[in-house]
Amino acid sequence: MTTLTLAKALNEGMRKAMEDDPKVLVMGEDVGKLGGVFRVTDGLQKDFGEQRVIDTPLAESGIIGTAIGLALRGYRPVCEIQFDGFVFPAADQIITQLAKMPLRSLGKLKLPVVVRIPCGGGIGAVEHHSESPEAYFTHTAGLRVVACSNPADGYTMIQQAIRCEDPVIFFEPKRRYWEKADVDTSAPADDWTPFDRARVVRPGADVTLLAYGPMVRTCLEAAAAAEEDGRSVEVVDLRSLNPLDIDLVAESVARTGRCAVVHEAPVFSGFGAEIAARLTERCFYNLEAPVLRVGGPSTPYPPSRLEDHYLPDLDRVLDAVDRLFAF
Repeated sequence: MTTLTLAKALNEGMRKAMEDDPKVLVMGEDVGKLGGVFRVTDGLQKDFGEQRVIDTPLAESGIIGTAIGLALRGYRPVCEIQFDGFVFPAADQIITQLAKMPLRSLGKLKLPVVVRIPCGGGIGAVEHHSESPEAYFTHTAGLRVVACSNPADGYTMIQQAIRCEDPVIFFEPKRRYWEKADVDTSAPADDWTPFDRARVVRPGADVTLLAYGPMVRTCLEAAAAAEEDGRSVEVVDLRSLNPLDIDLVAESVARTGRCAVVHEAPVFSGFGAEIAARLTERCFYNLEAPVLRVGGPSTPYPPSRLEDHYLPDLDRVLDAVDRLFAF
């Protein structure tokens, strides 16, 4: 076991992928000499050279378009979108080309492109730097969408994403970059949890909390607090948003009878709405209460001094737990 921050775990995962496959490239704004604004790619250009770790112009559409061309020539590009709010200029390439070209070619063309996106708030950033755009991409058929929440998953999931033959949108919770945990860097890949599978990170019997990315830790803290009131709360880290591991999720909710979905993004039309609908279909006769959603209000992300009022916290999650027991 090695103690790593999430940022370092992602760095080590990309390093291992680049060592294993010379076709793996890293590209993005300031990923080379600077090592990325969060230092996730620190040292990679020094060790692998400027031909494999490429500092690009500030042109997100160009980054993704170039990656598509490289993938068609047999490379495995790993693109960094510097901040979540910067992905929208690249949306045309992601939605109309990256997601559709494999089907357009009837499977003859593969696009093993990873698009890394630091996501979410909590770091006191300015406008366009604290977005949660996952629902845009889960709604886009042809993309895999995953979100790591801890260093161990960061290390394995980035490697699994790079090895995947499908395009992968890879969300990284930026306010968790500096949190540390033990990572087993020697475990064989066959022992890793598949990156399209959810995981129960805290067993419970009375309520299921579903979360991903930055909200997993918040839900774990809420579960620990609820235990003091005699409530047994299960926490499920979804990990993969598309495809969604609905079988594990439905099994948990059918067993506990109560569920809340927690994410930073606005509740209205957020990813939690899809989960709530699916669980209503699958678990209707097991539910003791409606599936609740906890998330941001339907407003643009606020200035940093107000973000603590915007982001779901322990109290808002516990309020949802109380409401679930009130039915």
